[in-house]
Amino acid sequence: MKEIREKQKETENDLRDLGPLMPTGDTEKMQVLWSMITDLIQTYKNTISGKYDSKRYSSNQSGKTDALSGGAKIKMNFYNLYQEFGGFRATEEYNDMHIQKAI
Repeated sequence: MKEIREKQKETENDLRDLGPLMPTGDTEKMQVLWSMITDLIQTYKNTISGKYDSKRYSSNQSGKTDALSGGAKIKMNFYNLYQEFGGFRATEEYNDMHIQKAI
């Protein structure tokens, strides 16, 4: 009986780790699908913008996570590339009136 209870507890924990049951109704299935699509889009946006997304970061074999991913790597490369230009400002010839007019 003890072994059966332990197996039952393990199974219940495994089921809990798998998450909620898949819905049976069409409406509920559509909601799950839209939720998955929304999560995918948000992950994609976070990757492009270089924001940290714990879902995307996984440990490699040494147990360390990559410091930069996606957009963060791109941003770092641009930063390093344009660092040599020093105090160059692309908008230095524009004043507040130019910016307000453009907006």
